Amino acid sequence: MPQITYREALNQALAEEMERDETVFLMGEEVAEYDGAYKVSKGLLERFGSDRVVDSPISELGFAGLGVGAAMTGLRPVIEFMTFNFSILALDQVINSAAKLHYMSAGQFSVPMVFRGPTGAALQLSAQHSQACETWYVHSPGIKLVTPGTPADAKGLLKAAIRDDDPVAVMEGELLYNVKGEVPDPEEGDFIIPLGVADVKREGDHVSIITHGKMVHVALQAAGQLAKEGVDAEVVDLRSLRPLDVEAILRSVHKTNRAVYLEEGWPYVGIGAQIVALIQEEAFDYLDAPVLRVTQADIPMPYAKNLEKLAKPDAKRVVAACKRVLYQD
Repeated sequence: MPQITYREALNQALAEEMERDETVFLMGEEVAEYDGAYKVSKGLLERFGSDRVVDSPISELGFAGLGVGAAMTGLRPVIEFMTFNFSILALDQVINSAAKLHYMSAGQFSVPMVFRGPTGAALQLSAQHSQACETWYVHSPGIKLVTPGTPADAKGLLKAAIRDDDPVAVMEGELLYNVKGEVPDPEEGDFIIPLGVADVKREGDHVSIITHGKMVHVALQAAGQLAKEGVDAEVVDLRSLRPLDVEAILRSVHKTNRAVYLEEGWPYVGIGAQIVALIQEEAFDYLDAPVLRVTQADIPMPYAKNLEKLAKPDAKRVVAACKRVLYQD
């Protein structure tokens, strides 16, 4: 399989879906003339024209709402937020309109649309531009959420999201766009990854490291370090946070009897809190140690480089947590 970057995988997904279905269109800030802030939409304006690749004003609430209306009338908009930090301005349209209209209309309206863009911290972008926004979205019934961590997952999940008849948020780790990985060649057929299906990125027997998105790479790094010390860690990439692959989580915990949840977001009411509750409710008798969480520090992201590094979850902290649940600390 060819190796391409994460951004190229997303570009392929958009192009293939726009070619397949003429109701799909892309809208957002600088997605057309500038090829997107992260060049995900490179070449799409030339290929599909300005009716389907639409530059928007700097008004997240406005163009998100336009997308909701378009979806209600039979189109399939892909709304790009330059960063999900900016989507905070559009949460009324996302949560109160897109996520609820199918239910509130008793099924008369569907809202088949995608909200996508980068999430989480990059490098010294400070507090207002470094937030992992998953918890705000996943809390609300009616909207699905996927967090691809590899180029293949990015392509397969985005294509599935575009085809879904419900609104789907696709959150892309901001530092992943240049990451390379194997992605099936388009000539080999349609490549789709169903929503709600986790993936075991590394098999193991001693402890489960459960994670999603950009943190998959941190988890794999930690697992590699643990392997040098004789600890066989399993890395479970959830890929989808709503719907959630509960069976994959429980299957891994049943095998290893120990679990660590790793996420980029804050600990207070974070994704990990839900996962820990799930494990203790459904797999308590299998646990040989309490489930631990590794998260970002519970503070706004600092700007200073040394403080930013301390605030982010890293492989060292994951290794330490795994040793704690193995009673090796």
